[in-house]
Amino acid sequence: MKNVIDPFISLSYWPSAGGFGSNTNILETNIINSSVVLSVLIYFGKGVLSNLLDNRKQKILETIRNSEELCKGAIDQLEKARACLRNVEMIADEIQVNGNSQIEREKEDLLNTASENLEQLEDPKNETIYSEQQRAFDQIRQQVSRQALRRAIGTLNSRLNTELHLRTIDHNIGLLRTMMNTND
Repeated sequence: MKNVIDPFISLSYWPSAGGFGSNTNILETNIINSSVVLSVLIYFGKGVLSNLLDNRKQKILETIRNSEELCKGAIDQLEKARACLRNVEMIADEIQVNGNSQIEREKEDLLNTASENLEQLEDPKNETIYSEQQRAFDQIRQQVSRQALRRAIGTLNSRLNTELHLRTIDHNIGLLRTMMNTND
């Protein structure tokens, strides 16, 4: 550890420089040397500095050109995308219109088919009703005929006696003889 501290201890023995300040004595400041060094730096540094600035300027201009080309390409792609979007929107509108009209057609077809089916069902129903009505009418006629026949037979049986019965038979026989004589 002593070896590490020794250089710092030895610094304390050195005399200090005395500080920073400006020297106004021309001979001590060596203005001529400084002006020569400064002139050489300006003369040679001007070319280096102008080359650096020119290179930087070219890089900036190239970057600007590339950016403008990219911007033009992006604008072209944007216009193409907008045109494609318009086409897609037109196709979507056509599909929607066609879809709506097809739905309406299918709706009308379905209603027409349902109406036809109802009419087809109405015809057999009406025929069935008509046939049932006719059958009911036939049954009523038969019943009325039977009742009328029973009443007529009942009336005849109650009023017909043997004498009337014999007279009716004689009368019918006389009619038959007359018909036979006219035919000969």
